[in-house]
Amino acid sequence: MNDSVIMVSDLIKRYGSVLALDGFGLEVGPGEVHGFLGPNGAGKTTMIRILLGLLRADSGSVSVFGLDPWTDATPVHARLAYVPGDVTLWPSLTGGEVIDLIARLNGRQPARLQELLERFELDPTKKCRTYSKGNRQKVALVAAFAAEAELLIFDEPTSGLDPLMEQVFGDELEAARQRGATVLLSSHILSEAERLCDRLSIIRAGRLVASAPLEQLRGARHSFVTAQLDRPPRLESITGLVDVELDGGNLRCRVEPAALDDLLRALANAGVRGVTITPPTLEEVFLSHYQTAPR
Repeated sequence: MNDSVIMVSDLIKRYGSVLALDGFGLEVGPGEVHGFLGPNGAGKTTMIRILLGLLRADSGSVSVFGLDPWTDATPVHARLAYVPGDVTLWPSLTGGEVIDLIARLNGRQPARLQELLERFELDPTKKCRTYSKGNRQKVALVAAFAAEAELLIFDEPTSGLDPLMEQVFGDELEAARQRGATVLLSSHILSEAERLCDRLSIIRAGRLVASAPLEQLRGARHSFVTAQLDRPPRLESITGLVDVELDGGNLRCRVEPAALDDLLRALANAGVRGVTITPPTLEEVFLSHYQTAPR
């Protein structure tokens, strides 16, 4: 029996003539912080709305906690918390009243509420109409983390937050991970996903193009190598090197994972005085999937 918290297979969703999801698949395991990456318009928000039961897919299968979010929205929502990228609040209520209302609607007693308000530097006594975008985002984040739900779904959650609050968000996400919560984090801020996520899925034009732990995604791409050597190395027999720049004993190049051992032996034979091997960044991995992408 599959114990995945989220399981999506062969999902198709159209808006008229526009194909938003094209056979999309996704699997998120329990206790996992799963990054969901793609540019605006790739289908991330459509997928999340289907997971929340706000949209119905045209075909395919989707389950959250083993339930269909379209037909079983109430029991699904009882176990999750959601933060969109652009939060709309009741203007005549205070931030504290909104947090309390969300907790009562979900049937949960807020945990660590005062601590979260202090950490996010949110004044809960102000009317929501007076809040900036960043403060509206904080209301939703405090409500979500205070709920201590089994599943947290974030769609661009740090939009409008300053760098200090982004760090607080990261700390609270780690605390949720430590208590065993499952997290789906949709973002186009690659540094955020690289720092926070156990596993990453990349969506392109409504299709899943990669899904793996970050190190595995990196392992399929070139690493960048710089070396200082006593004499020029012999590289003629090594395949898998690109962008080679050799100036006397100074080498710069990119190397495929399978060719790294051969390269290191060649460098050792040339007398290594210093070498640096830098794995590809998440940005490089991400862009490699989009270099030939349809618009």
